[in-house]
Amino acid sequence: MGARSKRLLYLVHRWLGVILCAFFAMWFVSGAVMMYVGYPKLTDAERLRHLPVLAPDAPLLAPSHALSRAGVAGPLKELRLAASSGGRPAYVVTPQGKGSAPVAIDAVSGARLPATDEARALATAAAFAAPATSLRYLGVVAEDAFTHSRALDAHRPLHRVELGDADQTLLYISGRTGEVVRDAARSERLWNYAGAWIHWLYPFRGNAFDRYWTDIVNWLSIAGIAMALSGTVVGIMRWRFARPYRSGARTPYQGFMRWHHIGGMLFAFTTITWIFSGLMSMNPWRVFDAGAAPLRMEALEGGAPSLAGADAAPAALLAAAGGGVRELRWTRMQGRVVAQAYTSGAQALLLDGQSAQAVQLDPAALRAAAAHLLPARLQRIEVQTAYDLYYYSRDAHTMTGGGAKPLPVLRAEFADAQASWVYIDPHTGAVVGRSDNGKRASRWLFAMLHSWDWLPLLERRPLWDMLLIFLSLGGAVMSITGVVIGWRRLGIKLRSAGVPRTIRLP
Repeated sequence: MGARSKRLLYLVHRWLGVILCAFFAMWFVSGAVMMYVGYPKLTDAERLRHLPVLAPDAPLLAPSHALSRAGVAGPLKELRLAASSGGRPAYVVTPQGKGSAPVAIDAVSGARLPATDEARALATAAAFAAPATSLRYLGVVAEDAFTHSRALDAHRPLHRVELGDADQTLLYISGRTGEVVRDAARSERLWNYAGAWIHWLYPFRGNAFDRYWTDIVNWLSIAGIAMALSGTVVGIMRWRFARPYRSGARTPYQGFMRWHHIGGMLFAFTTITWIFSGLMSMNPWRVFDAGAAPLRMEALEGGAPSLAGADAAPAALLAAAGGGVRELRWTRMQGRVVAQAYTSGAQALLLDGQSAQAVQLDPAALRAAAAHLLPARLQRIEVQTAYDLYYYSRDAHTMTGGGAKPLPVLRAEFADAQASWVYIDPHTGAVVGRSDNGKRASRWLFAMLHSWDWLPLLERRPLWDMLLIFLSLGGAVMSITGVVIGWRRLGIKLRSAGVPRTIRLP
């Protein structure tokens, strides 16, 4: 390598480091926090635990009658009943169609519920919290540090209520349906400022930078990769593998430069893979979008997406379920309307939406229907009884955790250009996962490289914890020494340029 090329390499690493080493140090530390405290979310299991039990003798309208009185027609994406809005039973309905907003319907009168106000938000919070818990209404927000998720857009604005429990839990309540859509304990909120909120550069969300947030993350990651790669080359060039320097050391540097050089040689590969996989988490420029055809859900549903015929009264369904039901959800499956009865944690009980009789799906019919989910030949369909590289469960607080990943599951593999796999819950007939070439590539380049969620390692904790904490600490030391070196270099340049020294540099 020529002298000019070397000089350019040193300059690229040095000045990118001045800008980016602080980001690197922050990413390493916040990533370690995220191993144990994730961004606030309300999982379905947690939500069910806090819902009041539906009274079987309550005079509740059948869903078809409630929808008719409320003037809701057409195919529905979602229909469920729970005492989730103001502590009173209400149907929550989401029409089919992109961007369709959910509607809440009073389950007794069939009237559409108006936009949530303070009184209803407080009533919802009281039903969610333990008895005798004090409540404090904090007003309405469109978006704040803990509600940047796009999944909440249909519920904005959000009412905030703080519970007087030991965790000082903050509840976010939908401005449309009056349901709790997110909860965040005080410790969770505080740790997030050192964890996910700063790790994902959320200070750039919900303000003037919001529209540029994706580009900021992408280009900082790309610049970080360039810095780490150039530093790796410089580090290898300056390291004496065969013959040490006169001092007897393999590195020519002293002080912070020495620690930075050694740290870079030890942790450069991990740093590069983590920054690169962080970039991959953004699906930059949609590189993982394989263009697979949408699923033909009517194949499983047995016709057009319609809940016509959901005539069984909730009282009959609740009686058939045997009590303790906190939510009823209606779907269409194998040509009939099915009500799913959920308790606080048990598997859903399937009931016929007209007769309220217990339902068990026909496995052979489910397999036959699955073959028509995509306009491609079904290569294979099999029962999967254990998690693998592409279908697995993570802790609820993690980025990819919290969703239902039941076992056993049917895996249908198709011969389309994207090599699509579809995962179907044989108990409910619901599609619980989908994979294709793009998503499997993302699995390797993001999840595997970034969080090391390799099952043999995850199943041997605390080995997973020890490895990731060690690598995070090593990367943090390397980055912090880089911050010190960068500030010193910047101070020298400023003084040589005659700029007054207004800050004390390390």
